[in-house]
Amino acid sequence: MAEFDLDRRTPAGALQTVDRALLVLLAFERTRPDWGVTEVAEEFGWDTSVAQRLLATLAGRGFLVSDPATRRYRIGPAVLRLGRLWERSGSLELLAGPVLEELRRTTGDTVLFCLPDSFHMRCVAAEEGETGPLRYYPLVGELYPAHAGATSKSYYAYLPDEQRHRLFRGRPMARFTDRTVTEPDLLEREFIKIRAQGYAWTVGEYDTGIATVAVPVFLGREPYGSLSLGGGEDRFQGAPEDRLDALRHAAQLLEQRLTHPPQRPKSRARRPRTA
Repeated sequence: MAEFDLDRRTPAGALQTVDRALLVLLAFERTRPDWGVTEVAEEFGWDTSVAQRLLATLAGRGFLVSDPATRRYRIGPAVLRLGRLWERSGSLELLAGPVLEELRRTTGDTVLFCLPDSFHMRCVAAEEGETGPLRYYPLVGELYPAHAGATSKSYYAYLPDEQRHRLFRGRPMARFTDRTVTEPDLLEREFIKIRAQGYAWTVGEYDTGIATVAVPVFLGREPYGSLSLGGGEDRFQGAPEDRLDALRHAAQLLEQRLTHPPQRPKSRARRPRTA
């Protein structure tokens, strides 16, 4: 499971105050949802006055919210707005595209990168396999049910238990094929197995005759989405083991690109023309 590796040194030529504000925002995680002024100062080795001004400025623009009772800060609505814009702006597909294309060349399978959307996984980027399309319509934008298929299960297996139980308990679940699992207790046992082995593998749960192997994609310690390979079950010869190394490597590359986007190479300065 990947974690953010924050380089706390301000890059050459960057504004230190802006860089510090961004470091503060990146410090918030599910396991650390709120921070106090003194904690931020100690964490980054700053003066308390610096930490106070940074937090107050971020709160003033809506990137953080302050609890007046505890004087602690949490992520604010401006981050949510930018997050939604990011996922629908095309930037995500731009970063993921090279990784998906390389994985498709390596395996020949159809590759999907999906993000959670309520009780579904929504495909945000895809590469068709060498045997032709799995659908007669675009894969990008398709919703996959949370309880059917490796694409979804590889993500939901890694949600905190309480959150996953709220999603799956007491909810009617459709049966798409005779292999679709709709019993919450059986699903939970599958989720435990997926976490233990680190991947999900299903055959014919959502589409008859289609096999899928998938792994979670993390941002820091948080499950963010899933990366999956799919195709006719005859392509997999009953098991996904020969694809796991390539799939896991691609997921790691994707995590790296999402946390540390590749930088555009600096253009060379033009030589002045000689008379």
